[in-house]
Amino acid sequence: MFKFIHTADIHLDSPLRGLEAHEGAPVEEIRGATRRAFTSMVDLALQEPVDFILIAGDVFDGDWKDYNTGLFFIREMGRLELAGIKVFMIAGNHDATSSITRTLSLPANVVRFSDKICESVELPEFKVMIHGRSYQTAAVTDNLAAEYPSFSSNHFNIGLLHTSLTGRDGHASYAPCSRGDLASKGYDYWALGHVHAREVVSEDPHIIFPGNLQGRHIREVGAKSVTLVTVDDGTIVDIKPVEVDVLRWDVCRLDVSDCDSEKTLIDKVRAGMVEAAASTAGRPLALRLVLEGLSPLHEELQARSYHWLEEFRAVSAALGTIWLEQVKFRTSRNISLEQLIGEDSPLYNVLQAAGSLQLDDEMLDLLANELVGLKAKLPAELTEVGALLDFADEQLQEIQEDVREMLLAGLLRQGEER
Repeated sequence: MFKFIHTADIHLDSPLRGLEAHEGAPVEEIRGATRRAFTSMVDLALQEPVDFILIAGDVFDGDWKDYNTGLFFIREMGRLELAGIKVFMIAGNHDATSSITRTLSLPANVVRFSDKICESVELPEFKVMIHGRSYQTAAVTDNLAAEYPSFSSNHFNIGLLHTSLTGRDGHASYAPCSRGDLASKGYDYWALGHVHAREVVSEDPHIIFPGNLQGRHIREVGAKSVTLVTVDDGTIVDIKPVEVDVLRWDVCRLDVSDCDSEKTLIDKVRAGMVEAAASTAGRPLALRLVLEGLSPLHEELQARSYHWLEEFRAVSAALGTIWLEQVKFRTSRNISLEQLIGEDSPLYNVLQAAGSLQLDDEMLDLLANELVGLKAKLPAELTEVGALLDFADEQLQEIQEDVREMLLAGLLRQGEER
């Protein structure tokens, strides 16, 4: 019997992206999360103990800022070497040979597969054969699986591959292949990487994306884990995800249609945060709050969004383990403008014009180009800030909606004050 860990997409020292910086934000805690999660994985390997570890690409997040990233990885591998645990790894698109200019010698227990051909490494003590190939360049569009050999008889065969398979949302199409391509090789287990959400693609044969080791931004929500596999007499007898992340990301969506006062709104937000934190097993939580529904407080929220943002931050701070990443105000007014101020009001036509504010495609393209130009002028040390200027079309539409609602709310408040 033997045990192994399958992991991928570690992205050591990945930079912060899309974060709303403010006093009290746990910036350093988030920066160090990928390292601490990796250490947690090594701790798990030693505690089990496992016989070997498979890393299916993207240990790193591109070229190192300095040698400290590589030295950290080497130190953790050294802990495994002292315990006699071997590591088998391939390079993915983020740590392809062409992407990493600095190098350090790997400990004797670490095998990095070739980026030129598919290699096969035998572990005779376990009757295991591991097949794998690294990326040579960041963008690999060939079907690498086609180059992998057929299964080796009298062995438990494992394939290590960094791939998007037939495509996954949010991930570039690299090393494309089908489930059938992999199954045709006759392997017992395919250890995949590249997709950051855990997915069991198949159980016969086992084809698994373990997901990334640590969520790094709001698009990587929920628990993050490694896959622990136990094999007895050539057959998988146990396979399970084991959580190793040290910080969670989540989105809390609240329908605030029934909140008609500041107290009821804050109480509902607090209850939503408590519920979200309950699922993290004590881990710090980076939370995005989205308020929705036909709300009697719509104008109040839109007109004083900064005030409410600070109110909700105060609620999260009081709970201790929650950091409010961002607040999205997505409510709608529960009555029409006609009902609110009357069609005969002098303000009505102004509000109608503001409410119909619509940027055409040309204006949105112009805005997008302006953001690209601004990003290009930023110095290299502010690349993380530049990432905040990368907007998809739907995000530009959201900005337009926010501007329209803030304008309406402001006009209504001025009308009430007069």
